[in-house]
Amino acid sequence: MENLREQILILVSTPIYLVIIVTEILLSNYRHRKTYTVKDTLSNLYLMLLNGGIDLLFRGVYLVILEFCYRHHWISITNVFSYWLLLLLAEDFLYYWLHRWDHEIRFFWAVHVTHHSSELMNFTVGFRSSVFQPLYRFVYFIPLALAGFRPVDILFMYSATQIWGIFVHTELIGKMGWLEYILVTPSHHRVHHASNPRYLDKNMGMFLIIWDQLFGTFQPELSAEEYQPTKYGLTKPIGKSDPANLVLHEWQAIGKDLVRKDIGWKEKWQYVFGPPGWSHDGSRQTSEQMRDAESIENPTFTPEPARASRF
Repeated sequence: MENLREQILILVSTPIYLVIIVTEILLSNYRHRKTYTVKDTLSNLYLMLLNGGIDLLFRGVYLVILEFCYRHHWISITNVFSYWLLLLLAEDFLYYWLHRWDHEIRFFWAVHVTHHSSELMNFTVGFRSSVFQPLYRFVYFIPLALAGFRPVDILFMYSATQIWGIFVHTELIGKMGWLEYILVTPSHHRVHHASNPRYLDKNMGMFLIIWDQLFGTFQPELSAEEYQPTKYGLTKPIGKSDPANLVLHEWQAIGKDLVRKDIGWKEKWQYVFGPPGWSHDGSRQTSEQMRDAESIENPTFTPEPARASRF
Protein backbone atom coordinates (compact mmCIF):
# COMPACT_ATOMS: atom_id res chain seq x y z
CA MET A 1 0.00 0.00 0.00
CA GLU A 2 2.78 2.42 0.93
CA ASN A 3 4.72 1.77 -2.26
CA LEU A 4 1.47 2.00 -4.21
CA ARG A 5 0.86 5.54 -2.92
CA GLU A 6 4.28 6.70 -4.03
CA GLN A 7 3.84 4.96 -7.39
CA ILE A 8 0.53 6.77 -7.88
CA LEU A 9 2.23 10.08 -7.10
CA ILE A 10 4.88 9.34 -9.71
CA LEU A 11 2.35 8.18 -12.30
CA VAL A 12 0.22 11.29 -11.81
CA SER A 13 3.01 13.87 -11.55
CA THR A 14 5.31 12.65 -14.34
CA PRO A 15 2.99 13.45 -17.29
CA ILE A 16 2.13 16.78 -15.64
CA TYR A 17 5.84 17.61 -15.40
CA LEU A 18 6.32 16.77 -19.07
CA VAL A 19 3.37 18.91 -20.15
CA ILE A 20 4.39 21.99 -18.16
CA ILE A 21 8.05 21.71 -19.21
CA VAL A 22 7.16 21.44 -22.91
CA THR A 23 4.68 24.31 -22.51
CA GLU A 24 7.28 26.47 -20.80
CA ILE A 25 9.85 25.75 -23.52
CA LEU A 26 7.38 26.65 -26.27
CA LEU A 27 6.23 29.84 -24.54
CA SER A 28 9.77 30.97 -23.74
CA ASN A 29 10.83 30.43 -27.34
CA TYR A 30 7.73 32.27 -28.57
CA ARG A 31 8.61 35.22 -26.31
CA HIS A 32 12.30 35.02 -27.36
CA ARG A 33 13.42 34.47 -23.77
CA LYS A 34 16.38 32.22 -22.99
CA THR A 35 14.71 30.25 -20.22
CA TYR A 36 16.28 26.91 -21.15
CA THR A 37 19.63 25.68 -22.41
CA VAL A 38 20.50 22.09 -23.26
CA LYS A 39 23.56 22.07 -20.98
CA ASP A 40 21.69 23.44 -17.98
CA THR A 41 18.78 21.05 -18.44
CA LEU A 42 21.15 18.06 -18.69
CA SER A 43 22.88 19.24 -15.51
CA ASN A 44 19.51 19.37 -13.75
CA LEU A 45 18.75 15.82 -14.87
CA TYR A 46 22.20 14.59 -13.82
CA LEU A 47 21.89 16.04 -10.32
CA MET A 48 18.38 14.63 -9.95
CA LEU A 49 19.58 11.13 -10.86
CA LEU A 50 22.51 11.34 -8.43
CA ASN A 51 20.21 12.46 -5.62
CA GLY A 52 17.64 9.79 -6.44
CA GLY A 53 20.29 7.07 -6.55
CA ILE A 54 21.68 8.00 -3.14
CA ASP A 55 18.18 8.23 -1.70
CA LEU A 56 17.31 4.79 -3.05
CA LEU A 57 20.49 3.21 -1.67
CA PHE A 58 20.15 4.86 1.74
CA ARG A 59 16.37 4.54 2.12
CA GLY A 60 16.57 1.19 3.87
CA VAL A 61 18.83 2.69 6.54
CA TYR A 62 16.78 5.77 7.37
CA LEU A 63 13.49 3.87 7.23
CA VAL A 64 14.81 1.49 9.90
CA ILE A 65 15.81 4.47 12.08
CA LEU A 66 12.45 6.19 11.61
CA GLU A 67 10.60 2.94 12.23
CA PHE A 68 12.51 2.45 15.50
CA CYS A 69 11.53 5.97 16.58
CA TYR A 70 7.92 5.36 15.56
CA ARG A 71 7.73 2.22 17.69
CA HIS A 72 8.66 4.41 20.66
CA HIS A 73 6.32 7.29 19.74
CA TRP A 74 4.99 9.49 22.54
CA ILE A 75 1.48 10.27 21.31
CA SER A 76 -1.13 8.81 18.97
CA ILE A 77 -3.47 10.72 16.65
CA THR A 78 -6.57 8.66 15.92
CA ASN A 79 -8.62 11.08 13.82
CA VAL A 80 -7.68 10.60 10.16
CA PHE A 81 -8.28 14.22 9.12
CA SER A 82 -6.27 15.58 12.06
CA TYR A 83 -3.51 13.06 11.40
CA TRP A 84 -2.92 14.15 7.81
CA LEU A 85 -3.41 17.86 8.45
CA LEU A 86 -0.98 17.85 11.37
CA LEU A 87 1.50 15.79 9.35
CA LEU A 88 1.37 18.34 6.52
CA LEU A 89 1.94 21.25 8.89
CA ALA A 90 4.65 19.52 10.94
CA GLU A 91 6.53 18.15 7.92
CA ASP A 92 6.52 21.52 6.16
CA PHE A 93 7.63 23.26 9.38
CA LEU A 94 10.57 20.88 9.85
CA TYR A 95 11.51 21.15 6.18
CA TYR A 96 11.65 24.93 6.61
CA TRP A 97 14.37 24.50 9.25
CA LEU A 98 16.18 21.90 7.20
CA HIS A 99 16.24 24.31 4.28
CA ARG A 100 17.14 27.29 6.41
CA TRP A 101 20.10 25.57 8.03
CA ASP A 102 21.20 24.36 4.60
CA HIS A 103 21.64 28.07 3.87
CA GLU A 104 23.02 29.22 7.21
CA ILE A 105 25.65 26.53 7.90
CA ARG A 106 28.41 26.18 5.34
CA PHE A 107 28.80 22.41 5.83
CA PHE A 108 25.20 21.90 4.69
CA TRP A 109 25.39 24.72 2.14
CA ALA A 110 28.13 22.68 0.45
CA VAL A 111 25.40 20.08 -0.20
CA HIS A 112 22.60 22.48 -1.09
CA VAL A 113 24.63 24.84 -3.28
CA THR A 114 24.10 22.58 -6.31
CA HIS A 115 20.40 23.47 -6.33
CA HIS A 116 21.22 27.17 -6.55
CA SER A 117 24.03 26.99 -9.09
CA SER A 118 21.82 27.41 -12.17
CA GLU A 119 21.61 30.94 -13.57
CA LEU A 120 18.25 30.11 -15.15
CA MET A 121 14.78 29.73 -13.66
CA ASN A 122 12.54 27.08 -15.15
CA PHE A 123 10.62 23.98 -14.11
CA THR A 124 13.60 21.66 -14.60
CA VAL A 125 15.60 23.65 -12.03
CA GLY A 126 13.20 22.13 -9.50
CA PHE A 127 14.86 18.78 -10.24
CA ARG A 128 18.36 20.21 -9.66
CA SER A 129 18.75 18.36 -6.39
CA SER A 130 20.99 18.74 -3.37
CA VAL A 131 22.80 15.50 -4.09
CA PHE A 132 23.85 14.35 -0.60
CA GLN A 133 20.81 15.65 1.31
CA PRO A 134 19.19 12.18 1.62
CA LEU A 135 22.06 11.21 3.94
CA TYR A 136 20.87 13.57 6.69
CA ARG A 137 17.37 14.81 5.75
CA PHE A 138 15.70 12.01 7.74
CA VAL A 139 17.15 13.40 11.00
CA TYR A 140 14.78 16.36 10.74
CA PHE A 141 11.85 13.95 10.45
CA ILE A 142 12.67 11.92 13.58
CA PRO A 143 10.40 14.18 15.71
CA LEU A 144 7.53 13.27 13.37
CA ALA A 145 8.05 9.56 13.99
CA LEU A 146 8.27 10.17 17.74
CA ALA A 147 5.01 12.14 17.50
CA GLY A 148 3.20 9.10 16.11
CA PHE A 149 3.44 9.58 12.34
CA ARG A 150 4.30 6.44 10.41
CA PRO A 151 7.60 6.64 8.45
CA VAL A 152 5.95 5.71 5.16
CA ASP A 153 3.39 8.50 5.69
CA ILE A 154 6.21 10.97 6.43
CA LEU A 155 7.96 10.07 3.18
CA PHE A 156 4.68 10.27 1.26
CA MET A 157 3.94 13.75 2.63
CA TYR A 158 7.48 14.91 1.83
CA SER A 159 7.11 13.64 -1.74
CA ALA A 160 3.71 15.31 -2.11
CA THR A 161 4.90 18.72 -0.92
CA GLN A 162 8.03 18.38 -3.05
CA ILE A 163 5.81 18.17 -6.13
CA TRP A 164 4.52 21.65 -5.31
CA GLY A 165 8.12 22.71 -4.68
CA ILE A 166 9.00 21.79 -8.26
CA PHE A 167 6.07 23.67 -9.79
CA VAL A 168 7.17 26.99 -8.27
CA HIS A 169 10.39 27.07 -10.32
CA THR A 170 9.17 29.25 -13.18
CA GLU A 171 9.06 32.79 -14.51
CA LEU A 172 5.83 32.19 -16.44
CA ILE A 173 3.51 32.71 -13.49
CA GLY A 174 3.21 36.12 -11.84
CA LYS A 175 1.84 36.87 -8.40
CA MET A 176 -1.12 34.74 -7.34
CA GLY A 177 -3.31 37.12 -5.35
CA TRP A 178 -4.38 36.02 -1.88
CA LEU A 179 -2.43 32.75 -2.22
CA GLU A 180 0.75 34.82 -1.81
CA TYR A 181 -0.11 35.10 1.90
CA ILE A 182 -0.42 31.34 2.44
CA LEU A 183 1.53 29.26 -0.06
CA VAL A 184 5.02 29.38 -1.47
CA THR A 185 4.40 30.74 -4.96
CA PRO A 186 6.59 31.14 -8.05
CA SER A 187 7.00 34.80 -7.11
CA HIS A 188 8.31 33.86 -3.66
CA HIS A 189 10.62 31.21 -5.05
CA ARG A 190 12.12 33.49 -7.69
CA VAL A 191 13.27 35.61 -4.76
CA HIS A 192 14.74 32.53 -3.11
CA HIS A 193 16.84 31.68 -6.17
CA ALA A 194 18.04 35.23 -6.75
CA SER A 195 21.57 36.37 -5.91
CA ASN A 196 20.64 40.03 -5.42
CA PRO A 197 21.71 41.06 -1.88
CA ARG A 198 18.22 41.86 -0.65
CA TYR A 199 16.91 38.48 -1.80
CA LEU A 200 19.62 36.21 -0.39
CA ASP A 201 18.45 33.44 1.94
CA LYS A 202 14.79 34.43 1.86
CA ASN A 203 11.58 32.40 1.43
CA MET A 204 12.82 29.02 2.69
CA GLY A 205 9.46 27.23 2.78
CA MET A 206 8.49 24.47 0.37
CA PHE A 207 4.68 24.53 0.56
CA LEU A 208 3.58 27.16 3.11
CA ILE A 209 5.05 30.67 3.25
CA ILE A 210 3.79 31.22 6.81
CA TRP A 211 7.02 29.91 8.36
CA ASP A 212 9.06 32.60 6.60
CA GLN A 213 6.59 35.22 7.77
CA LEU A 214 6.79 33.95 11.35
CA PHE A 215 10.58 33.58 11.54
CA GLY A 216 11.76 36.66 9.66
CA THR A 217 12.95 35.20 6.36
CA PHE A 218 10.10 36.44 4.16
CA GLN A 219 10.80 38.78 1.26
CA PRO A 220 8.23 39.65 -1.42
CA GLU A 221 9.30 39.93 -5.04
CA LEU A 222 9.76 43.58 -5.93
CA SER A 223 9.00 45.30 -9.22
CA ALA A 224 11.66 46.77 -11.49
CA GLU A 225 10.74 50.21 -10.16
CA GLU A 226 11.28 49.12 -6.55
CA TYR A 227 14.51 47.15 -6.93
CA GLN A 228 17.13 45.94 -9.38
CA PRO A 229 16.36 43.17 -11.93
CA THR A 230 16.46 39.65 -10.54
CA LYS A 231 19.67 37.72 -11.14
CA TYR A 232 19.63 33.97 -10.55
CA GLY A 233 22.43 31.71 -9.39
CA LEU A 234 25.28 32.18 -6.94
CA THR A 235 26.90 35.43 -5.84
CA LYS A 236 30.17 33.93 -7.07
CA PRO A 237 29.74 31.69 -10.15
CA ILE A 238 31.37 28.27 -9.81
CA GLY A 239 33.34 28.60 -13.03
CA LYS A 240 33.69 25.11 -14.49
CA SER A 241 30.34 23.35 -14.68
CA ASP A 242 31.61 19.85 -15.34
CA PRO A 243 29.77 17.02 -13.52
CA ALA A 244 32.30 16.66 -10.68
CA ASN A 245 32.73 20.38 -10.04
CA LEU A 246 28.97 20.92 -9.93
CA VAL A 247 28.74 18.63 -6.91
CA LEU A 248 32.10 19.10 -5.19
CA HIS A 249 33.22 22.71 -5.74
CA GLU A 250 32.17 23.99 -2.32
CA TRP A 251 33.70 20.99 -0.57
CA GLN A 252 36.96 21.75 -2.38
CA ALA A 253 36.73 25.38 -1.24
CA ILE A 254 36.20 24.25 2.37
CA GLY A 255 39.24 21.99 2.08
CA LYS A 256 41.40 24.89 0.88
CA ASP A 257 40.26 27.01 3.83
CA LEU A 258 41.02 24.25 6.33
CA VAL A 259 44.65 23.82 5.22
CA ARG A 260 45.46 27.52 5.60
CA LYS A 261 48.50 28.07 7.81
CA ASP A 262 47.44 31.48 9.13
CA ILE A 263 44.35 30.40 11.09
CA GLY A 264 43.63 28.48 14.28
CA TRP A 265 41.01 25.90 15.24
CA LYS A 266 38.38 28.53 15.99
CA GLU A 267 38.66 29.92 12.47
CA LYS A 268 38.70 26.40 10.99
CA TRP A 269 35.44 25.67 12.80
CA GLN A 270 33.89 28.85 11.39
CA TYR A 271 34.99 27.95 7.87
CA VAL A 272 33.07 24.66 8.19
CA PHE A 273 30.08 25.45 10.41
CA GLY A 274 29.87 29.24 10.20
CA PRO A 275 27.70 31.04 7.65
CA PRO A 276 28.69 30.72 3.98
CA GLY A 277 30.81 33.68 2.98
CA TRP A 278 32.41 34.05 6.42
CA SER A 279 36.13 34.82 6.33
CA HIS A 280 38.63 35.56 9.07
CA ASP A 281 40.20 38.43 7.13
CA GLY A 282 37.14 40.02 5.53
CA SER A 283 38.07 38.83 2.05
CA ARG A 284 34.57 37.40 1.57
CA GLN A 285 31.11 38.48 2.67
CA THR A 286 28.09 36.85 4.21
CA SER A 287 24.67 37.79 2.88
CA GLU A 288 24.11 40.08 5.86
CA GLN A 289 27.34 41.91 5.04
CA MET A 290 26.23 42.17 1.41
CA ARG A 291 22.97 43.73 2.49
CA ASP A 292 24.82 46.18 4.74
CA ALA A 293 27.08 47.14 1.84
CA GLU A 294 24.06 47.63 -0.41
CA SER A 295 22.41 49.87 2.17
CA ILE A 296 25.52 52.07 2.27
CA GLU A 297 25.48 52.40 -1.52
CA ASN A 298 21.73 52.97 -1.51
CA PRO A 299 20.69 54.79 1.69
CA THR A 300 16.99 54.50 0.81
CA PHE A 301 17.25 50.72 1.18
CA THR A 302 16.90 49.34 4.70
CA PRO A 303 18.30 45.78 4.90
CA GLU A 304 16.64 43.01 6.87
CA PRO A 305 18.66 40.61 9.06
CA ALA A 306 20.05 37.56 7.30
CA ARG A 307 22.29 34.69 8.16
CA ALA A 308 24.11 33.36 5.09
CA SER A 309 25.32 34.16 1.62
CA ARG A 310 25.64 32.06 -1.48
CA PHE A 311 29.30 31.29 -1.95
